[in-house]
Amino acid sequence: MPLQDLTPQLRTRLNRMERGVGWFVFLATALLLFGFGYYMYNVAGERGWFRIKARFHIYVQSSTGLKVGDTVIMMGFSVGKITEVYPMPPQAKQNVRVEFEVFAPYFRYIWSEGSYAKISPAGFLDQRELEVTRGTNGYAICVTQPITIFTNLDVLKGDEDSQTNQWQLAQEIYDENSNLLYRAYTWLNDSNLERIAALKLPGVAAYNDREADKHHIVAWWHPHAHAYEGFRTNDETAWLPVVETPPVADRLQAMISEVQNALPDILGLTNQLAAILNNSAQVTSNLNISVMDTHPLLTNANLTLNHLDTNVNILLAQMSPLVTNANLFVANLNTNVTSTLANLSDISSNLDMQVERDTNMLEGISKTITDYDAFVLGLEHHWLLRSAFKKTNTNSNIKAQSPPPSRSLKTPRQGESP
Repeated sequence: MPLQDLTPQLRTRLNRMERGVGWFVFLATALLLFGFGYYMYNVAGERGWFRIKARFHIYVQSSTGLKVGDTVIMMGFSVGKITEVYPMPPQAKQNVRVEFEVFAPYFRYIWSEGSYAKISPAGFLDQRELEVTRGTNGYAICVTQPITIFTNLDVLKGDEDSQTNQWQLAQEIYDENSNLLYRAYTWLNDSNLERIAALKLPGVAAYNDREADKHHIVAWWHPHAHAYEGFRTNDETAWLPVVETPPVADRLQAMISEVQNALPDILGLTNQLAAILNNSAQVTSNLNISVMDTHPLLTNANLTLNHLDTNVNILLAQMSPLVTNANLFVANLNTNVTSTLANLSDISSNLDMQVERDTNMLEGISKTITDYDAFVLGLEHHWLLRSAFKKTNTNSNIKAQSPPPSRSLKTPRQGESP
């Protein structure tokens, strides 16, 4: 249907729809361009398109597992990529040259002391990775400040940059005795300039800290010259020492070679083990024969032990009543002794009580004994009973004592004197 045949209302709605579709297409295109630009920005950041790149080179024994485009690792981060891998000429001492670049700001971690490249396995299929370690001391290997060689240091004495500590040494200064006087990065103030000028060096390398190239690396630290040297072209690279680990395949091959070399010794050891096992089998057979020979002796010993065990059991059974009677006798004896001791204790207690109650008993007993003694003495001195108390000396070796003089007893009739 031609557009002019439409009603004004339909024509208005169609125009609105066209404008909506146009805005949708415009917004979709804008989002697509924004996403593509963001993707390109991330890719550029990962590949370092808009960042300063420091170029380095190392020498390795083998290029196995290394190819152009592989990432360079530092502290676990992807900091660069490998740009070239190619063999050296036949007359060169090195085998393979590997060139790589490190993006800013990571190349500032690479110093003259402590930084080196490390080639280590990254898989089981001859894969290897390039890792750069962080520096611990020394000087930055690559710098962006241009290096200037001064043959006359007097031009720096009146320089405003020198007075504001902007010029720094780009080399190490030694005296005539090879003693280090100034390290690189030392500020060139007036006092330092006068002392360096007194050494009369042919040239002094320095750089201005404010004059930095924002696009390229312009100099690198030369360890043998003890100074920074400028790059002649932008394609020049700085050298790094390398620690290379052999590929996994080479290491496996070396291990297999060692195993093959050790196989004869292993086979000889196996033969020795076989001989030892044979000897052990013979010893075991002889031991079995010896055990069979000693079997009757063990049987007799077992029977003897059984008879002895039986006799001991019978003896113990016979002694059991005796032991029981002995236990009963000891128990009765213990009971009787206990009763006797109890009675004796009661008698002693009663006697003690009687003594405590009658205090004159001991005095009476003592008097009785004294009177009895006097009575006996009276009987002994009586003329009628004197012969009954004669003393006989039974010991002939002892001298008889002379009896005391006795008084002559008189009869009552004789005793009467006229």
